[in-house]
Parts: sequence; C-alpha cells; structure tokens
Amino acid sequence: MKTLLSTLALTTALAASVAGTASAHATLEQREVRLGEATKITLRVPHGCDGEATETVRLTIPEGFYNVQPMPKAGWQLSTTTGAYATPYMNHGTEMTEGVREVVWSGGHLEDGWYDEFTVRGTFAHAEAGSTAHFPALQECANGVADWTDTSGGQVPNPAPKLVLVAGDDADHAHGGHDHGAAAPAGHGHGDHAMDMGTGDVTLGALTLSGAYSRATLPNAPVGGGFLSITNTGSSDDRLIGVETAVAGHSEVHEMAMEGDVMKMRALTEGLVIPAGETVELKPGGLHLMFMKLNTPLVEGETVDVTLTFEHAGSVTLPLAIGAPNAKAAQDHAHH
Repeated sequence: MKTLLSTLALTTALAASVAGTASAHATLEQREVRLGEATKITLRVPHGCDGEATETVRLTIPEGFYNVQPMPKAGWQLSTTTGAYATPYMNHGTEMTEGVREVVWSGGHLEDGWYDEFTVRGTFAHAEAGSTAHFPALQECANGVADWTDTSGGQVPNPAPKLVLVAGDDADHAHGGHDHGAAAPAGHGHGDHAMDMGTGDVTLGALTLSGAYSRATLPNAPVGGGFLSITNTGSSDDRLIGVETAVAGHSEVHEMAMEGDVMKMRALTEGLVIPAGETVELKPGGLHLMFMKLNTPLVEGETVDVTLTFEHAGSVTLPLAIGAPNAKAAQDHAHH
C-alpha cells in the first residue's frame, strides 16, 4: 500500500509538473482590442526551449492588422518582412496596399528562467466585432524551437497567442472603410487617444496635449515653429522622441536658452522629457517644435498637421492652427 501511495503521489506530481509547463504558453498581454483604433500588441515570453535560452523571436502579423510599427529592444536586432495586404487600407488619405507581415527580434539572450515582452503597434480593420485574431510566434534557441503557431483554437500544446476584436466608436472602422485622412478629428488614427471637441485637447494615454498652434511664415522662409502644452497625468515620465510634418523636410524639438549673454538654440537629440504629474509648455522663445526645410509657407488661418511620437504613449497626429507671424497662442490672429 505504501508503494502504491508513493507511486500515485509521484504520478500526481509529474502530471502537475507537465500541466504547469504546458500552461506556460507564450501569450498576448491584450485580451481584446477595439477595431479601428491604433493599439499596442505585446507578446509575453515566459520561458525558453526545453531549458535553453531564447535567441530569436518571430511574430507573424495577421491579416487585418495594418500600419504595423515594431518596438526596438535593447540588446536585440530588429528586422521586418513586408508583403501585400489582401485588402488595401486607407490611412490619412493614402491607400496602403502592403505592410509589415512578420517582425523578428534576433541576436538576444533570454534565459529559460527569465521573462520578457516584445511589442508591435498597429490598427485592426476589415474584421468583424467578436472575431478572434491570432499572432503566431516562434522562439528560436541554439538547438530547438518553441512553437506557438496553432490557430485551430482547440486544446493544443502549442496555441498561437490570440485576442478578441471588439467594436470601435465608428462602425466604418471595423471594415477599414474610413478614410483616416478625411475630416478626422485631431490625432485620429495614430494613437490610443481621444479629443475633447469643446476645448481641442487631445488625450494620448496619460498625456493631454492642448493649445497647439503655429505661426505664419514668409513665402520663402526655410523654417517654421510649433507650440503646445503637454500634461502628463501618469505616474511615470514619458518622452517626446519624434516630430514629423509633410510641410517640412526635417523636424526636431528645440530649446532656446541663455548661455551667458547669448541666446542659443539647440536640438534635443535625446528627446524632451515630460515628467510625471507635470506640464511642459512649448512656446516662442523657449522649448518648441522646429520645422526645417519648409516646402510650402505656413499661411495664417490654415492648419498644419504634425505627428508627435512619444516613447511610451505612442504617436498622435494633430492640427496646429496657424496664427499671425507674432502669435502667442492658438487662434491669435493679426486682426485681434
């Protein structure tokens, strides 16, 4: 009887061990995402290949997930494979017929007993609310592979990471029929954000962007500027790391500061920190967005679209109202 009990105990322990191993699948942090809204997709890797360290992670992008941007990881090389979409998407008035179909992080070393996350960003369309999207993944080790590619949905040992798609605010988004470049609210289509139509404020994650404006320029002026306030309501710092606009060949975040008796301007090559719980104001004579190599003048009364990219909150496109050449606030025109 003692031997039988010992055998049963050992069998139970082995079964629990196997069950524990089987349950440690690669999964997605997000369980559901909204159609038509840009979102982060994070692959969670809990272990290696039968004790070996993971050296390469491959993530397959499903049909319906477009405008994909992978997040780099320190210590890993990042590469992508592009291909044609089954159905084109409209993104800010431009038809997208191809994009990223696979993302590969390689050259790393994730020990079997360690955990890490691998992130991409994009938007779901051409799908129905309530449907499931799979992100097949592979972990490659020195002498083996951890395969997470089975999309059958059954009780299988290697299920592909998945999530559920839910309806967005605009029904057209669910079918990819919305033109993100036509009559869209400020920032529409680029980030997890919302716009207060009464104040013009744009919310991007924990950030609130308000009072965005620019100044009119002379016909042949080579540069222009952009100004706004950015409030971080979160508990951790963020950083403005990218500025883009179609009217300029190159854009940066600049700072003007006195050095002795001389006012000097310099580019913030490491980005602009937005401290947690604080507001950073970009204004004339101080911190500001600099649009260089203008290919068209900035005309008072019009707007200029600018895309801002933050380290954590993501990207957002918002219109800057173009005021007078000496404007000091949004809607500050010469006739005032």
